[in-house]
Amino acid sequence: MADLLPEHPEFLWNNPDPKKSYDAVIVGGGGHGLATAYYLAKNHGMTNIAVLEKGWLAGGNMARNTTIIRSNYLWDESAGIYEHSLKLWEQLPEELEYDFLFSQRGVLNLAHTLGDVRESVRRVEANQLNGVDAEWLTPDQVKEACPIINTSDDIRYPVMGATWQPRAGIAKHDHVAWAFARKCNEMGVDLIQNCEVTGIIKDGNKVTGVKTNRGTILAGKVALASAGHSSVVAEMAGVDLPIQSHPLQALVSELFEPVHPTVVMSNHIHVYVSQAHKGELVMGAGIDSYNGYGQRGAFHVIEEQMAAAVELFPIFARAHVLRTWGGIVDTTMDASPIISKTPVENLYVNCGWGTGGFKGTPGAGWTFAHTIANDEPHKLNAPFALERFETGHLIDEHGAAAVAH
Repeated sequence: MADLLPEHPEFLWNNPDPKKSYDAVIVGGGGHGLATAYYLAKNHGMTNIAVLEKGWLAGGNMARNTTIIRSNYLWDESAGIYEHSLKLWEQLPEELEYDFLFSQRGVLNLAHTLGDVRESVRRVEANQLNGVDAEWLTPDQVKEACPIINTSDDIRYPVMGATWQPRAGIAKHDHVAWAFARKCNEMGVDLIQNCEVTGIIKDGNKVTGVKTNRGTILAGKVALASAGHSSVVAEMAGVDLPIQSHPLQALVSELFEPVHPTVVMSNHIHVYVSQAHKGELVMGAGIDSYNGYGQRGAFHVIEEQMAAAVELFPIFARAHVLRTWGGIVDTTMDASPIISKTPVENLYVNCGWGTGGFKGTPGAGWTFAHTIANDEPHKLNAPFALERFETGHLIDEHGAAAVAH
């Protein structure tokens, strides 16, 4: 035991049995569930809480994403919450006392058509009005930012420019989860693994607890943060969420010396690429068109993904795929999240992030914790209430949300 490294997960949190009751129970032990628990304890003094995870902590989408962090979204509401999240990211390594390899290497969003150019320039100007760092780059400037990209004009989808957010970047997803989990554990939060929620207990229209495979747990408040399975869990309480779940595939290559200095995303040809700290190339694709809960890759998607990547990055032509996987993204009709009270008293939901979940982790936790503790939304998540699908006040981020929608 003494030979294990101090950052080994075994040393970061306890694995208690669930108590009979808590002030609040969070369903979902991924990034958002852990961040919510952390900010409930830190900002609102709520420590008699439990995070319930049906598998192992952060073993769902938190371990299955491509780790991109950015805040260059189009609409004021989105820019507000994602920029708040990015500012939290910038202080979290010191605050959580954990180096989770947060790297602000910048993100390029490529434009390949005149329509792309118009929408991208519009987004840059909207970002600048909202205080988000954003620039429009010409093809020559794109080449300067990322020398390995093919910016010639004789390829199928020539690069006509790109948006550039210098403060954007990546972080090590597992380490982020461990950092939050350790701090939650220090503050007295119960992190309960292998505890699947099988039912939600109600007294009339009020939630009073949950049923699990480890017994009944009473709770003053129940908060759902279960990403792709949010609609399944909410249905246990009679709440029909306006989301659809799709598999989203990604892959990594074998290890390479540093060749890719930034993050490159292309909505038009459905590929986004960064290079992880160890050296593997991390590539994401578009969502599978069907609804489902698969967590596997598929050859036809990988083939299209690699074809797009090799055209943009000829240097990748001889790279070998090391492994593939799929996550489950929960998408709304306007490609924006839901952080909201529900029609059921004391039941709260955080879902619908699509591919924005990882980058939104601290911002989601901050605002969701406020909503749970005060039974009313924070000003940043008030626009993301369930009611917008009745009033028509949608926040359409299909363009800025990139490839997944």
